Amino acid sequence: MRVDQGPRLLEDLLPLPDTAGSRVNAHHGEILQGVFHDGERLRRGLVTLPCPLYSTHATFMPTGDDGVTVRPGWRTKATRAAELTLSALGWPVPGGLLILTSDIPLSRGFGSSTADVTAAIQAVVVATGRTLPPAAVAKIAVSAERASDSLVYGRRAVLFAHREGVVIEDLGQDLMPLEVLGFGTSSHGQGVNTLDMPPARYSSWEIEAFRPMLGMLRRAVRTRDAYLLGRVATASALLNQRHLRVPQLDDIIRVARECGAAGVEVAHSGDIAGLLFPASDPATADRVERAGERLRCLGITETWRFSTKG
Repeated sequence: MRVDQGPRLLEDLLPLPDTAGSRVNAHHGEILQGVFHDGERLRRGLVTLPCPLYSTHATFMPTGDDGVTVRPGWRTKATRAAELTLSALGWPVPGGLLILTSDIPLSRGFGSSTADVTAAIQAVVVATGRTLPPAAVAKIAVSAERASDSLVYGRRAVLFAHREGVVIEDLGQDLMPLEVLGFGTSSHGQGVNTLDMPPARYSSWEIEAFRPMLGMLRRAVRTRDAYLLGRVATASALLNQRHLRVPQLDDIIRVARECGAAGVEVAHSGDIAGLLFPASDPATADRVERAGERLRCLGITETWRFSTKG
């Protein structure tokens, strides 16, 4: 018989790394992104949408060489992450070989670089027999790539300060199960060079608008209300139009409404988006099919489907 001992700490609920290395799933843009009040200060933060479609796997083999060698060699952020991890652990070995395999599309909003960096950190930890709490992993990830996402927390819904590597607020549990019809919003499908994007400069009105949006998201997660969550995601997508425009967003939102979707989410620094549907609704399969047809009528032909349940 299982005895419920009440809520557990966030750190107790995190996914364990693969003992043969580390596998980290992608995410699919953001449910919410903006600037949020944290006590007396403002912090940039985001809540990502988990996506099990793609992942990065990393293995680390300690060697007697100085420094870290990565394969493929162009994944320099992962190299930096592995070296920072060894330093944080007190350099238990001189160096090593880091091997990454990934099928995550680049520069589109799937969190490819964060998946590489997070997997690299966890692979070093596993290979050296040491431990690092997720908060420390997040800090190293930000140091390695300047801005990071909350992939170390898995499916857990957290408001994450992506330029500081800290959790602003733990929303208490995973997001409710969602079916997502994802699609590309750019005509070329080449993604967005996030390194060329300056941080969004939000107006005072926008900053104040994030307060009720976060409050709605708290309630949506607590009550498992996919439609309330969809309203938050749609509002965040609309607010982001001034900073990174999604072509035909008004038409996409109309398709979502006509097909019974909960809402629209976008990558706030990428070119992918998704229509959100409650996984528990028996009508969802038909609604997703109808939504795909309507998107094709808008000229959006690059689509994919996944469940956040994995």
